[in-house]
Amino acid sequence: MDERAIDPEQVDELISVCRTTVGDELRSVTYFTEEEVEQVYLRSDLERTADLVGFADHERMGFRSQSAYRDTQLGEYGATIRMFEYGFLTRVIEGEHGVWVTTDSMDIDRFEELSSALKSVLGEYDTA
Repeated sequence: MDERAIDPEQVDELISVCRTTVGDELRSVTYFTEEEVEQVYLRSDLERTADLVGFADHERMGFRSQSAYRDTQLGEYGATIRMFEYGFLTRVIEGEHGVWVTTDSMDIDRFEELSSALKSVLGEYDTA
């Protein structure tokens, strides 16, 4: 990819927020829009073998599914958390862009902190 899908300053801020909230349990950080996907962080002990396009195709459904959750008694959509054998994936979407973060196992309260922090960072940046 010649151009980054995301501003380098935002990359630094996303990684900083994740490292601060999640600590050593952080595995990866991937930024995405409807058109682009870019893994912006991968922990050094992991191999770059994930099918990012496949993951992105699935996680992009979140742009459409958010409308299904509007005006429910649950309140505003915050994040999606998926559990796997070796860790978790947290997806946060704000406007026209999103991020998914993979982590090792950790306390459920930290997922809420992570989601809130990511939503804040994404909300600060225009996708124009």
